Formats: sequence, C-alpha cells, structure tokens
Amino acid sequence: MPAKKGFKKGDMIVYPGHGVGKVNAIISRKIAGTEQEFLEILIEDSGMKCMVPVVQADQVGLRKVIDKKSCEKVFAILKDRNFKIDTQTWNRRFREYSTKIKTGSLFEIAEVMRDLSVLSLDKELSFGEKKMLDTAQSLLVSEIAIARSRAPEKVTSDIQSIFT
Repeated sequence: MPAKKGFKKGDMIVYPGHGVGKVNAIISRKIAGTEQEFLEILIEDSGMKCMVPVVQADQVGLRKVIDKKSCEKVFAILKDRNFKIDTQTWNRRFREYSTKIKTGSLFEIAEVMRDLSVLSLDKELSFGEKKMLDTAQSLLVSEIAIARSRAPEKVTSDIQSIFT
C-alpha cells in the first residue's frame, strides 16, 4: 500500500544527511488520539532504523533515489574545474558545505566533494574538512551504486579516478 506521499514498501529512498534507505513498512499508529501513518526506513550504510511521519516526508527532504541520467550530471559536476575555489575561512566554508550536505541534493553534495577534493590537491584539509569529504563521498557512492546497479567499490573507484 503506497503512503500518501507516494512512497511504498520496498522503495529505495534518500534521507538527507543519513543516506540511502529502504522503506521496510508503512505503519499506522495512534498518537494523541489521531491515527498517523509512518514510514519505517532502514538506512543502508549504518543499519539505523527511522520512523518518519508520512505527512513530514517532504519537510525532512525524503526523496526517491536519482535516476541514471542524473548520475551523469553528478559526474559532470565532479569533473568540472571551471569554478572558483572558496577562499573564505575554513569554518565558514565548513558551515556552507554542511548546509549543502543537509539539503540531500546529490548535485550539491557532488559540489562539496569536488571543491574539497580539488582543495586537497593544494593544501592539507583540516580534520573537519576531511570528515566532510568522507561523508560527501559516502553519500554519493551509496546513491549512485543503487541508481546504476553497481558495486559501491566500483563507484568509489570511478569517483576517485576523477581526482587523480
């Protein structure tokens, strides 16, 4: 049975900041006397289970996994070198990149990965920037692997080859 927002059991979805997950079930619960539907989501990478009210699915940014055509756009962003390296302080850059990752947009996450990867060629990244780069790569790899039906190791190799 599909939930009101179009998600159904078995759908592969993206929960911004957490990554790719699978809708295990759609559960009805009575809360404060009102019947509500929840999506039970299992996050692939971490094994974390989440319960998201269907009425808040849009608000938290749940979306379906991107299609193969969108994967090509992600790789185009990663390959693009016609951009200006952000020269603001690392903590401002960190805040800006954190905001981009929280949007859940794979295109914005790709920009973060590209910017930090290119920056790392010129200077040592801070611990926080390295962690953010790892997070961006992990989010990209998990979603592209599902979208392209490829092993995550292959996707990681494809992405890393862009920056070597």
